[in-house]
Amino acid sequence: MTEWIDVAKEGSFPAEERKVIQSDAGEILIFHMSDGYFAIEDRCSHDGGDIAEGVCEGDEIICPRHGARFCIKTGEALTPPAFEDIETFPVRVHEGMVQVDIDS
Repeated sequence: MTEWIDVAKEGSFPAEERKVIQSDAGEILIFHMSDGYFAIEDRCSHDGGDIAEGVCEGDEIICPRHGARFCIKTGEALTPPAFEDIETFPVRVHEGMVQVDIDS
């Protein structure tokens, strides 16, 4: 079942910014990129650490602990020491609100 939750007003955080939200699915990292909004779990699959403070390069985020890279759009683990992908969440803009489906 789809469970859309409001995370921000559309335009409330500028392009190339990110925001961490708490949800029933855990911490989710929301990105506002030039081509839309994307959401991934805020957890490195290598050691479970938060990745929200990592540096972004294009559509990749680099884990601040050990340097693993993940694709922001797909959750794919791109470099060691991470070999497992991280979860992504569908995002939409509905009636002026950015929403994430935490039950997908």
